[in-house]
Amino acid sequence: MIKASGLIKRFDEFTALDCLNTTIENGCICGLVGSNGAGKSTLLRLLAGVYQPTEGSITIDDEPIYENESIKQQIYFVPDDLYFFPGSTMDDMAKYLKKLYVNWNQQRYEDLLTKFPMSRKNKLHNSSKGMRRQAALILALSCQPKYLLLDEAFDGLDPVLRLALRKIMADDVAQRGMTVIIASHNLRELEDVCDQVGLLHQGHILFQRELNDLKLGFCKVQAAFRPMIPEEVLRKELDVLKLEISGSMVSIVARGTVEEGSEKLEKHQPLFCEAVPMMLEEIFIYEMEAVGYDYNNVLF
Repeated sequence: MIKASGLIKRFDEFTALDCLNTTIENGCICGLVGSNGAGKSTLLRLLAGVYQPTEGSITIDDEPIYENESIKQQIYFVPDDLYFFPGSTMDDMAKYLKKLYVNWNQQRYEDLLTKFPMSRKNKLHNSSKGMRRQAALILALSCQPKYLLLDEAFDGLDPVLRLALRKIMADDVAQRGMTVIIASHNLRELEDVCDQVGLLHQGHILFQRELNDLKLGFCKVQAAFRPMIPEEVLRKELDVLKLEISGSMVSIVARGTVEEGSEKLEKHQPLFCEAVPMMLEEIFIYEMEAVGYDYNNVLF
């Protein structure tokens, strides 16, 4: 389990993380979303043991991470700014990592190179951004870490590769209990792969929720009435977040499940009533407004 308590990280006069608190259970895929400078990469580097906390604590399985070699054996960090040794090839990096990680799986490495064809002998610094990202993920998965930390995990990869690598990660979570933390500014990407999402802003986690709980907590329903129900009646019966009326049509976003919202509207015998799927981005807008933040100021 990952736990941060009162976590502060300063760089001279700049505070990157400010009294951050979070808990992430093992065996899940957790997304960290926020604008540039929100603190996502700093948090990952603290989790990887690259940085030492200025104040507070961050632990994995109740042990501090910084300068803890036994814990670092269980962590693999793929940063946004990828680094390979000068002039190194895939096999060079594999040989190096095999000495560092006791769980290195040579057969998995061979299988992944077959599944995602790329040259073993070409120098990685001559490869495209997408190929370097692919190489980094192949090496990471071959190390079989207990905790996999990814900064902009799939940046530069084509859709087919993204889908295949997401499936491999999900299988590792299910079969080995691996924990994955992905930092990204792309909510749509996180929606496809994560079990839970945390929103960072100015060094704080504004909220952290299970995706299923987030989606079940809101409903969007469209209905038609003739005559139209008075707006005050709708607001009284539903926990309305947004309401739009156009002629005989009404569109409502409310807290609660789709079943609850539809049932309350059906009592008024609508001409029709249907649920409309909500994207994660929409849900985040309402969650942020609920805690007093403007969506555009937080994610853009």
